[in-house]
Amino acid sequence: MAKTIIVSNRLPVSLRHKNNKFEFKPSAGGLATGLGSIYKEGENIWIGWPGNDVEDPEQRAEIILELHELKMAPVFLNKKDIEEFYEGFSNETLWPAFHYFTQYINYDENHWNAYVRVNEKFCEAILKKANPDDTIWVHDYQLLLLPQMLREKLPQATIAFFQHIPFPSYEIIRMLPWRKEILEGMCGSDLLGFHTYDDMRHFLSAVGRLLGLSSESGYIQADNRIINVDSFPMGIDYDKFAKAAKSKKTQNLVKKYRDTLGKQKLLLTIDRLDYSKGIPQRITAFDTLLKQHPEFHGKVSMIMVVVPSRAKVKSYIELKEEIDTLVGRINSNYSTLNWVPVHYFYRSFPFEELSAFYNLSDIALVTPLRDGMNLVCKEFVASKTDQKGVLILSEMAGASKELQEAILVNPNDMSGVANAIKEALSMKEKEQVQRMTSMQESLKRYDIFQWVKVFMDRLSHVKQKQSELMSKEVDAEVMAELHRVFLEAKRPIIFLDYDGTLVGFKSRPEDAYPDEELKTIVEGLSEKAQVVIISGRDKETLGRWFKGQKVDMIAEHGVWLKTRNDKTWQAYAEVDNDWKPDIQQVMEYYVMRTPGAFIEEKHHSLVWHYRKVESGLGDLRMRELFSHLKYMARGHNLQVLEGNMVLEIKRPDINKGRAASAFMKDEEFDFILAIGDDWTDEDTFKAMPKKAFTIRVGYSYTQANYNIKSPKEVRYLLKKLI
Repeated sequence: MAKTIIVSNRLPVSLRHKNNKFEFKPSAGGLATGLGSIYKEGENIWIGWPGNDVEDPEQRAEIILELHELKMAPVFLNKKDIEEFYEGFSNETLWPAFHYFTQYINYDENHWNAYVRVNEKFCEAILKKANPDDTIWVHDYQLLLLPQMLREKLPQATIAFFQHIPFPSYEIIRMLPWRKEILEGMCGSDLLGFHTYDDMRHFLSAVGRLLGLSSESGYIQADNRIINVDSFPMGIDYDKFAKAAKSKKTQNLVKKYRDTLGKQKLLLTIDRLDYSKGIPQRITAFDTLLKQHPEFHGKVSMIMVVVPSRAKVKSYIELKEEIDTLVGRINSNYSTLNWVPVHYFYRSFPFEELSAFYNLSDIALVTPLRDGMNLVCKEFVASKTDQKGVLILSEMAGASKELQEAILVNPNDMSGVANAIKEALSMKEKEQVQRMTSMQESLKRYDIFQWVKVFMDRLSHVKQKQSELMSKEVDAEVMAELHRVFLEAKRPIIFLDYDGTLVGFKSRPEDAYPDEELKTIVEGLSEKAQVVIISGRDKETLGRWFKGQKVDMIAEHGVWLKTRNDKTWQAYAEVDNDWKPDIQQVMEYYVMRTPGAFIEEKHHSLVWHYRKVESGLGDLRMRELFSHLKYMARGHNLQVLEGNMVLEIKRPDINKGRAASAFMKDEEFDFILAIGDDWTDEDTFKAMPKKAFTIRVGYSYTQANYNIKSPKEVRYLLKKLI
């Protein structure tokens, strides 16, 4: 029976070494809570690093057995792995790059090699547990290469990936020497999830520009399947925080802290020590408030919790020193005998004490410089059981897209943050309750369990779409059937599109001429069948390329015909070209605005090419031009066609389908095959009789009976027929 395998860098337990023995401590994180509903069921399992280095084989064996009872399996990492893979590439290369701190990126080849090595270790560990039909859900930036490694070993498996930190813009990701390998690794997935639409958009842009994979509506067209990319904002276990805030233990702590601190307003900030969290900026903003508004002296204090992290790394040591200095300065400047502005704790706290801080505080100041989601702000909101309190939230946190009722700030604008604190301190209770109630309703609806459900439902949906396309794939069985019917046929005919079907696309259209292999294939086919090259190319080019071949040719989507016995081209359709000058003028305007674009003039159509245009700009200009031409086309009875990196404008009554039908009307064919790759070929597929074999190149939705992977596969198929 198929199972689900959760994979993350860390297991939801930590392995601690105590009194010469190892013991497990469960993780209280939101992800462990949410995924508990999955990995604890049936044969499901969670695979990851247990959080400690274990060299003794006997101890390893014991740990494997103990974890098996907890429905987990370990990936053991040695000290070198931890240093180079985790502390090195993951946290000194990917972490700063993905959080836009390019000045901290470490470009170390050894660290990259360790990253590859450890991803391979994870792959090996999964293969020991996985079956071909299992679902494997990989988590986060430490394992970006893993989906593709798994895809190569388990091509039929369902593979999902979720990124819990931001995904940077193309401008950042292209700085990494290993950018292609990283993106290819991620594209081994069937479904890729991010916290926000911006992260999803950045990923699609990078994949388009660096891997050349096109996407539409969140679907990437990969070699032999579609990949869905979507945003899934992660929630929290809302009830856990709401119940904890009301519990007797928490309320006793709240009373104890309140008695100590008195009636002053409390401003709460909780973070792991990291440069992405904007902790010094936050302290500076609070200092600005106290400087500009002496009336708040003695009336407001900041409770600042900084959880230790990477204490041996130079940049973190410097950050800790900066925070210590800023806190020391603000306290020495403003403290009195009965008031301290900043209560600073450099340590972690048990869950109940954190719950008490959330419930006790009047304001939460959550202002990271960049954050994938940030769950602290959500935990604060869930803990405000009386709906009183104000959330000040950074625009740079993923959560800001959901929690619009918070006071949203730019964390780099210290005066703006100081003003936001002032606004929060003076906000009327009625407004606090309105804002908090609205945020709580949203968080209840989209909690961690809903997040897991929505993600898994989407994964099922993607696999369903893939199977619909795969059912139409030209596999060995279809190939054999094609071959059999072709051999039995007395009067076969084959319609072949050219660009994207017989040859791949080139940045210069004139470079896509037929090579020797293609000429040999066409020659062999024409000995056994009537071969029709049906293309959007102009008649001069087609005539030159296939001169001497026994083929029929239909050029410019059906305007011109030249049979194998003719010496000259015949017009299939009489068309006037009075419309051309107006349209050409508009197209030239867009060429002037778009470096790399150019116009191709055919006898009865105009084509705007943008294959050589910078990715993104080409799509933008194409959409503009498309709208402009659509408007003009009405007045001239013209049709605008969107092809592969081209826009073509022509008469609607000229199309490949009409030409193909006219070509076959006076003869009976007992084998018909039509192959094409874009929207212009859909007309051909529609025009074919039911008994015809129709094949679309690429994995797009189509009127054709079948899909085939690439021009290379088309050539393989045609060679098989010969």
